[in-house]
Amino acid sequence: MFVDIHTHNSAQSDYSRIRNLTFDEARNTFSSTEKGLFSVGIHPWNSDKFSEKTFSELKKWATDSRLVAIGECGLDKNSIATIDKQVLVFKRQIELSEQVQKPLIIHCVGCFNQLFEIKKEMNPQQLWIIHGFRGKPELAKQALKKGCVLSFGEHFNAASVLVTPLDKLFIETDESKMSIEEIYITIAHAKNSHPTDLSAGKTLIQHLLLKN
Repeated sequence: MFVDIHTHNSAQSDYSRIRNLTFDEARNTFSSTEKGLFSVGIHPWNSDKFSEKTFSELKKWATDSRLVAIGECGLDKNSIATIDKQVLVFKRQIELSEQVQKPLIIHCVGCFNQLFEIKKEMNPQQLWIIHGFRGKPELAKQALKKGCVLSFGEHFNAASVLVTPLDKLFIETDESKMSIEEIYITIAHAKNSHPTDLSAGKTLIQHLLLKN
């Protein structure tokens, strides 16, 4: 019932969580028989280190059935990389997401206008999941209107949870010490609902497993 849509926790992988891998972790995981659901991407903080060699690795892993989402990737005003470089790297990953038909896990800090402009320009068909969303309800409504879905973690704006439809509301631990169960209960309380009502993550995982 409790699906963790985005976690950096390196505990034993299973089919109720999408574990985000570093490139070093991905090299080990995809050269092994380890089972589970994974995501890999070039974080905006690492955009300045982008190279065709690293991108070719990502493209290779993207064809593995265990990699179910591209990311986290996106835009961050605090990155040392220029915004132009971040946009270039982000767009390459959007293209890859479309090619392999897998969702995008998005990290966005202070760059939502650029994010929405890119979405309009590229008109992607794959699901865009904005992870760790902490913005105000006005921004949540805007993101939802643009066709994104929102993932909430330990720290969230309760008013934004309230305005997010259940089928567009995902839950994550990210780097939190809280369990996914605790976060589900906290967000369900903010949503005035029961944890079992928060089923978007379960539905997505079932869809991803069927594709595999």
